[in-house]
Amino acid sequence: MEISSQEVGILRCPAYGRQALKEQVAIIAAALGFHLPAGSQVLLKPNLVAGRGHNGLACTHPEFVAAVAEWCLDCGARVAIGDSPAFGRAPAVMRACGFAESLRGLPVALIHFGTARQVRLACGERITLAAEALDCDVLINLPKCKAHSQTFISLAVKNCFGTVKGLGKALLHQKLGEDEQAFCRLLVDLLAVLPAGINFIDGVQAMHRKGPMRGEMFPLGVMAGSVNPVALDTAMLLMLGVAPEQSMIWRETARQRLAGARPEELVFPLLQPRDIPADGFVLPSELQPIPFKPLQVISSLVKRVRLLLHS
Repeated sequence: MEISSQEVGILRCPAYGRQALKEQVAIIAAALGFHLPAGSQVLLKPNLVAGRGHNGLACTHPEFVAAVAEWCLDCGARVAIGDSPAFGRAPAVMRACGFAESLRGLPVALIHFGTARQVRLACGERITLAAEALDCDVLINLPKCKAHSQTFISLAVKNCFGTVKGLGKALLHQKLGEDEQAFCRLLVDLLAVLPAGINFIDGVQAMHRKGPMRGEMFPLGVMAGSVNPVALDTAMLLMLGVAPEQSMIWRETARQRLAGARPEELVFPLLQPRDIPADGFVLPSELQPIPFKPLQVISSLVKRVRLLLHS
């Protein structure tokens, strides 16, 4: 994934109207100089944390994803949509969240990450990634702007963790979770092995107070994009009125001196972060441990085994 750009495109986006969303995707991409080659195989990677327990708010909105998919198709690309949910398989989560209705009639593939590939990161950790994410020509990351009870906030960098296959995410939580910096380094180092593309964040209806599920809707009314997820995260923190160093993931990007981590170096070809009112957006005051409770891991494993037996 490209992490040298400092540009972030920001536009007001008060509702999930398909045509307006697609037009804004095109405006942001043009402002960033991003061109999607005709014939390219694109993977759209939304946040699909789970199909139940959040009234759809914790996942990237299906109309947001459909708008990006239509824009890709208009560019002549071939489109697949996939993720590795915490619970369930991606196609089932998409159906539960209304993706079938939003994507009806569009020639896109709803995929489950079924093929594993071992990759060694710069931190030395060997992880199991979805081959479908590694083999696409263009990766379009579609995070949801939301609070997170373990990492404070979930934005573009955190959403890339969904390219880790299945139970591997929970196991990494267990293995590295006691060392906050080691866990965040893994999240940040993951960016270097993913294909280049672009990131568009769904901030139309953000989720605050709690996360990654069961939070409350906050009408942020924004779409923002960047080819660099680090720059996009920094811009969103500024927009929300949050000191970047409050985010443990941002602290790791700053420690590695990655492009996009320094607010004063960001470039905004459209709106500025201060142009989007975010008064009242609340993030967790106390964080929960990154490692899951043993029963949570066992429950997730049992659910995955049941899904495999019935698939």
